[in-house]
Amino acid sequence: MKILGIETSCDETAAAVVEDGRNVLSNAIYSQIAKHRPYGGVVPEIATRSHVEKLPSIIDEALKNAGETYESIDALAVTYGPGLASSLLIGFTAAKTLAQRLGKPLIRVNHHEGHLHSIFMRDDAPTPEAVFPMLGLLVSGGDSSLVLMHKIGSYELLGSTIDDAAGEALDKAAAVLNLGYPGGPIIQKTAEGGNPAAIRFPRGLDQPDRGKWIYKYDRNLCFSFSGLKTSLLTHVKNLNHVPEGGELRDICASYQEAICDALTLRVERALKKFEVKSFACSGGVSMNSRLRDKLEQLSSITGIPLLLCPPAYCTDNAAMIAGVAYEKVRLGRDGAEPGDVNPNLKLIDWE
Repeated sequence: MKILGIETSCDETAAAVVEDGRNVLSNAIYSQIAKHRPYGGVVPEIATRSHVEKLPSIIDEALKNAGETYESIDALAVTYGPGLASSLLIGFTAAKTLAQRLGKPLIRVNHHEGHLHSIFMRDDAPTPEAVFPMLGLLVSGGDSSLVLMHKIGSYELLGSTIDDAAGEALDKAAAVLNLGYPGGPIIQKTAEGGNPAAIRFPRGLDQPDRGKWIYKYDRNLCFSFSGLKTSLLTHVKNLNHVPEGGELRDICASYQEAICDALTLRVERALKKFEVKSFACSGGVSMNSRLRDKLEQLSSITGIPLLLCPPAYCTDNAAMIAGVAYEKVRLGRDGAEPGDVNPNLKLIDWE
């Protein structure tokens, strides 16, 4: 079964053709980073206009690279949330119009499901049934969560960020240090050769709770990065000079270490609390080499296999959307055609 996937939840315009859920025939992506870099973050109106301009050619590129036509695909899949409302609408409207025009099924996909599923988008990946139940760490620019996956389409959210996501914290650090945008790759590059123990930045929620915990998730499995950002800002202000050279490398290395420690610690706690066959990491921040090293060390210590998303599918892409759509069809959970986008969509069980 060949599915044309479309993804426009934020600032990547993407389309892909995937066969039988795993064989990626094409994966076309237009990144808007250059458009948003002058503003230090994603500007919704710019993102939406870019989707309008680029999506038709990206879909054509995906079909051409796959050697397929509109008529030869079996179904369409589209992200309907979460994300920027105006951006979601572009991809959703295009997919719905194409499905109606071609008389093909349209399958709606949760963007976060796509990231969780992306670890299976490789030839040597195990079957989902072989690795479930699985603990998933989802880390991106807009979300940091721990998810227990009992099986395909069955999710239990164990913990989430109570303020900012890890990706946001990296972007903020890059802005404070005048390094540019996006922050993740720049902080990692600048941290090379730095001392990760030079500065003890907070790991978030690592002190005893002094008030009433008002969130519905286990505090020990939740993340907080707002205090880390404030700590960096205070540190830089107290320097009374612009950090450069080795000092800058130490700051970046220490800041990156704090984020990776905070993420890895919660995964370690969850692995002790829940019996799983494997654990995984996906999303844009999962490309960070220091985080991967720490998770691989944790896997070695616990003996629990680690599944990492292929770099090509860590950031937003349409291949992961088509992959989830295939599983929905295979399991008979494709459901009714989506009526509209949902910018605040949460993980939803298929049953």
